[in-house]
Amino acid sequence: MKKWSLTVIAFGALLMFAACGGGKAPDQLNYKVGPFRFTDQGGGQMALEDLNGKVWVAHFIFTHCTTVCPGLTSNMSQLQKKLKEQGAKAEIVTFSVDPERDSPEALKAYLSKFQADFTNWHALTGYSFEDIRKFAGQSFKIAVEKDTSSDQVIHGTSFYLVNRAGTVVARYDGEEPPYDQIVKDVLALNK
Repeated sequence: MKKWSLTVIAFGALLMFAACGGGKAPDQLNYKVGPFRFTDQGGGQMALEDLNGKVWVAHFIFTHCTTVCPGLTSNMSQLQKKLKEQGAKAEIVTFSVDPERDSPEALKAYLSKFQADFTNWHALTGYSFEDIRKFAGQSFKIAVEKDTSSDQVIHGTSFYLVNRAGTVVARYDGEEPPYDQIVKDVLALNK
């Protein structure tokens, strides 16, 4: 009986190790990102086609946010540094959920406070609130709503990993990001 139990435990541990390790590309989610053409922080246009063949990490913020956005943006800046340190190639795409107030210049100034490197970080605006509400819901399965009791916007706090085919494959806690896991997943997607 003891030998049988040890064999079962060893086999279970082997299966768990195989499932958790090995650099397998993440595929927990399967959300196809819809087409878009928005304005970036430099005033240029960025479309989904510009990201074809590239791995990218997306999140949603706004510059007048008084709650979670500064922390999310700081965390994304840390992620950008960690990705570069590990040679993990990924674009970073920030979508504003307050496009009426978030001009390209406002986004650039805001992200600059967090030492954003704009060589691969794109902050997007230039659409209506209704457009970003629908886009976020359809492509990333998150709600974006105006707070009727203030000038704030209610939105998700996750980071989203998008593969080279434009499909969201993983979601992470943006308030306490698992940096090492995200780096590992980016490296796996770039293989």
